[in-house]
Amino acid sequence: MSAIIKRELSSYFNSAIGYIVLAVFYFFSGLFFYMYCLLSNTTSMSYVFLSMLMVVMLVIPIITMKSFSEERKQKTDQALLTAPISLTEMVLGKFFGAFLLYCICNAIYVLYAVILSFYATPDWAVFLTTMLGMLLMGGALIAIDLFISALTESQVIAAVVSIGIGLLIYMLDSLSNIFNVDWLTNFLRNISFDAHFTNFINGIINLTSVVFFLSVIAIFLFLCVRVFEKRRWS
Repeated sequence: MSAIIKRELSSYFNSAIGYIVLAVFYFFSGLFFYMYCLLSNTTSMSYVFLSMLMVVMLVIPIITMKSFSEERKQKTDQALLTAPISLTEMVLGKFFGAFLLYCICNAIYVLYAVILSFYATPDWAVFLTTMLGMLLMGGALIAIDLFISALTESQVIAAVVSIGIGLLIYMLDSLSNIFNVDWLTNFLRNISFDAHFTNFINGIINLTSVVFFLSVIAIFLFLCVRVFEKRRWS
């Protein structure tokens, strides 16, 4: 599995994708940090993280779009399917490769927190809790987008569908306020990424929210394995 992780991570930087993702992420996070922290004279990075949610929804599909789609298009997926590793290890290798790139993106927040510490003392507990929320939510989105990538050999289709799903997830909280049906409203709020992420940004490690994101990761990685299991025997 470690070989797949290294192969996946290096593939991002052997092409322009890794550099584009980092450039976009760092540009917008730096812009929001300047606007909401430096200009406003505050050590709270809450608005920076909240503003970055939309960027995350757009960046993660770029990270995952080629994970399986490119393999299918170039027919290199056959080598993976016949490799002396389990399908679970193959999928986990792809997942952790994409997740590590996402972690590198989020590492910039540590630099911002250090910069703020020169002026005042940031609330490190809230910062670390929010970082945990960002990583869990990002992991869940990566798992969903990997599943989408496994269903098509077109990177464009994988990216467009993933962005569409990401925007829908982003809007779930707003959609829950539109419907007047109680059970539907409650259901949408329970599966809203934004609602669960809000707990972390408020400095609360809610076990329900942690389990929710981990469950999404587990479910979609399992579905990914099933897709390749079906393909291996077809």
